Amino acid sequence: MILIDGKKISLELQSEIAIEVKNLIASGKKQPHLAAILVGDDPASQTYVNNKVRACDNVGFKSTLVRFPSSVEEETLLATIYELNNNDDIDGYIIQLPLPRHISEQKMIEAIHPNKDVDGFHPVNVGRLVLNLPTYISATPFGIIQLLERYDIPTDGKHCVVIGRSHIVGSPMSILMSKNTTVGNCTVTLCHSHTKNLKEHTLNADIIIAAIGIPNFITADMVKQGAVIIDVGINRVDDASVSKGFKLVGDVSFAEVSEKASYITPVPGGVGPMTIASLLKNTLIAAKKLV
Repeated sequence: MILIDGKKISLELQSEIAIEVKNLIASGKKQPHLAAILVGDDPASQTYVNNKVRACDNVGFKSTLVRFPSSVEEETLLATIYELNNNDDIDGYIIQLPLPRHISEQKMIEAIHPNKDVDGFHPVNVGRLVLNLPTYISATPFGIIQLLERYDIPTDGKHCVVIGRSHIVGSPMSILMSKNTTVGNCTVTLCHSHTKNLKEHTLNADIIIAAIGIPNFITADMVKQGAVIIDVGINRVDDASVSKGFKLVGDVSFAEVSEKASYITPVPGGVGPMTIASLLKNTLIAAKKLV
């Protein structure tokens, strides 16, 4: 069994981005600039945005954080989005989700200019993904593709089972894994809460990508010997034995499934670190005007 070290690959990717940024600036080009909109004081969102700001510093990006209280009105948020759309110094920006209930996330996402949508959530960019046109791939799926590529994991002709059909991970992953690309050419089965006999599908899978948000859901009896396991889940479960009172686990029961897997991502330290690195990569693509 080979452990897929997302933290290691993320640092490698960030080092590569930092070199590209130095070369851009040395050639007289502008410094890439990533902005983020943060609404409210959700601790997880604040931590994630703070990590993005630090990552920008590490690779030589400029970064801007626009903060609003959770009571902010849609009109105010939309006005800020339009300002960022028209700010030529900002190459790309994100709106940290989730947003308060009184704000339509879809309305905000659709207001972002597609050329600056480095999260890859705008309908135009999703459509370009489906049509195999240059686009921004949402960060988590982009990170998974890079993990598979850098570990040289064969995908051509393999059966890939994606569990979960969210617009953020499951649906784009099913498209990416079936594409006629170096990491792709899989026969893909997309499973979800209405799938019958899920175990039959997973037992036939060469590659399983689990993104359902249920701790330790995938067990050893659901996985065939030698399968590749990509665990996207990050679930907090109570654990009185540690000082924090909880621990993070994935959607895959790691201890037992790792005994059968050929490759497997840990939680934490697998897919998670790749998300920010992939967002930085998208911002670099935006700065180079490649989309």
